[in-house]
Amino acid sequence: MSDHHDAPPSPVAVVPQRYRLRFLPVLLTLGTVAVACGLTYALWQSYMGAPWTRDGTVRVYVVGMAPEVTGRVVSLPVADNQFVHEGDLLMTIDPSDYRIAVSLAEAGVAQSKADYDNKAAQAKRRAQLTDLAATVEERQSYAATADAAAAAYQQQLANLSRAKLNLERTEIHAPVTGWITNLGTRLGDYASAGQRALSLVDAGSFWVDGYFEETKIASIKEGDPAKVWLMGYRQVLYGHVDSLARGIVVANAQSGSSGLADVNPVFTWVRLAQRVPVRVHLDDVPSTVRLVAGMTATVEIDPAPR
Repeated sequence: MSDHHDAPPSPVAVVPQRYRLRFLPVLLTLGTVAVACGLTYALWQSYMGAPWTRDGTVRVYVVGMAPEVTGRVVSLPVADNQFVHEGDLLMTIDPSDYRIAVSLAEAGVAQSKADYDNKAAQAKRRAQLTDLAATVEERQSYAATADAAAAAYQQQLANLSRAKLNLERTEIHAPVTGWITNLGTRLGDYASAGQRALSLVDAGSFWVDGYFEETKIASIKEGDPAKVWLMGYRQVLYGHVDSLARGIVVANAQSGSSGLADVNPVFTWVRLAQRVPVRVHLDDVPSTVRLVAGMTATVEIDPAPR
């Protein structure tokens, strides 16, 4: 008696199974390509819908302080990178000569005041005399002398005010709250009027400049929300677009030595988009983030519906 279990499988049942195994890699490949195309499309829509750039820089205002008087530095109660408050004393120039100048100006004021009082009294007495006791010419002469003495007195008062102002200028105070930076002045240095001696980073003036391609500028408007990622931090900084630059340097606009336009040759089939600065105001900076001018940042703008 024959055993039905040892019979070979039917060819009709084997062929569909082989076809299914053969098309399985093709289906997997098509599915992978479809997913990749979907992700690429989503990334493209995100890139076009929300302009972003990795070319961002942290910026800040630096206040340069130069003494308005000349002299030797006798006090320097600050150090490099020290945090100071508005009004704090930063540097003192030797006030000895300026105190003497104030004393001399005060003496000049006293002398000119006495001279003016005397000549004014003389002019007043002559004005009260009759024409028989004093001529008109004599009275006019005394009046003019009194007026000259009054002008000299006012001049001495101005000299005193200037001397006191120069004495006050021997002390340099912080105009804003911030950090002393790149301190090169040392105690005992000779400070010259008009030459920078201190630099102060304004703590309340940090912002971010994002350099966007010109093809993205049309979708960016003032007030649009912005996100900022600093290279050294994971926190997201939130802000908004403060303004857009209205001009950048154009190389072809420069003139050569002969006065002709200096036009750089370019390849006609390559068109590089110019970068336009977009100023982003930081609305809130966490206390754990230390902003430093020059740091690299990634900026993303969320354009509002138009």
